[in-house]
Amino acid sequence: MSLGRLLAIGRKEFLHVLRDPRSLALAVAMPAMLLLLFGYALKLDVDDVPLAVWDRSRTGESRELVSRFSASRYFKIRRRAKSYGELERAVDESEALIALVIPADFAGRVGSGRPVAVQAIVDGSDPNTATIALGYATVIAATYSVDVTASRLARTGVKLPAAPIDLRYRVWFNSELESRNFIVPGLIAVVMMVIAALLTSLSVSREWERGTMEQLISTPIRGNELILGKLAPYFVIGMVDVLVAVAMGQFLFGVPLRGNAALVIVSSAVFLTGGLAMGMTISVATRNQLVSNQLAMLLTYLPAFLLSGFMFPVANMPLVIRAVSRVVPARYFIAMLRGIYLKGLGLGTLGLELLLLAAFGTVMTTLAVARFTKRLE
Repeated sequence: MSLGRLLAIGRKEFLHVLRDPRSLALAVAMPAMLLLLFGYALKLDVDDVPLAVWDRSRTGESRELVSRFSASRYFKIRRRAKSYGELERAVDESEALIALVIPADFAGRVGSGRPVAVQAIVDGSDPNTATIALGYATVIAATYSVDVTASRLARTGVKLPAAPIDLRYRVWFNSELESRNFIVPGLIAVVMMVIAALLTSLSVSREWERGTMEQLISTPIRGNELILGKLAPYFVIGMVDVLVAVAMGQFLFGVPLRGNAALVIVSSAVFLTGGLAMGMTISVATRNQLVSNQLAMLLTYLPAFLLSGFMFPVANMPLVIRAVSRVVPARYFIAMLRGIYLKGLGLGTLGLELLLLAAFGTVMTTLAVARFTKRLE
């Protein structure tokens, strides 16, 4: 390998990038735009659940129960219905996720110590959100029942017996239980995987379509020099994108970085190399810019978004899909970023993931070099 020829190809590719400022600006701005869009749009927290209430009792006891819901951060009353039909419309029109029906004899039954049924109508269109919201409602109703029982026993001089189990929990790594702290590190990996492949997926195919590849292959340039030289400028752009993404996660979204920032940069560089080499392999194999672009999106965005554990836990996937996810590099990079960001893990714990990312980059680079041939076909 000649260092002079390698630098010449790198300089040529740098000049090409600089001559196209719109593409350069897009390459730097796109990660920031995607982070802003997904960072604010993707939210797994279930707060302010829209609630509709039909209080048929209209007594102090029923208003106390309703106030328990309205005072909670998890519910927000959207409609106080006056009929069952109005309640149904609120659920049908997605104005309310949960609708409560408090019976007319609520106060009498509560006061006499008899059980009373309060109906909760739940919109199960989104089963995950519905399950969480129903769990919140169950806890509020159970707490109200315990308080009513304790108050009634206190009036008779009987003390409510202590609960046999006193669960005292402590949340590690994400004490506020903010989904953003979990999403943003994974989002950085997904965005970088897509950007990396898109940056290089057009580099070689563009040379073939414009007819400049014939000039290159007529020179003494070797395949490895051409591939590595073309990777160099996009690696620099990609690392700028990494720094922008890390800065946005730290200062814009407030995601805590408990681990070593240098390890984030090193692992990002290794992951970026693999992503760039993958895009280069696609470009070498297709020789068509449109096909390269579409294939890069297909092979990077969908696996990184669906099979990496970014949105859906890998452990919950079918066995065959879990096996397929093992060849998705974003899975290991996301595990590294979340471990570094949230748990402060070091290389001793994440060394295997880093080795797998390095192996992926080596395989993709070798494949791109092997696939490139200096002949017209």
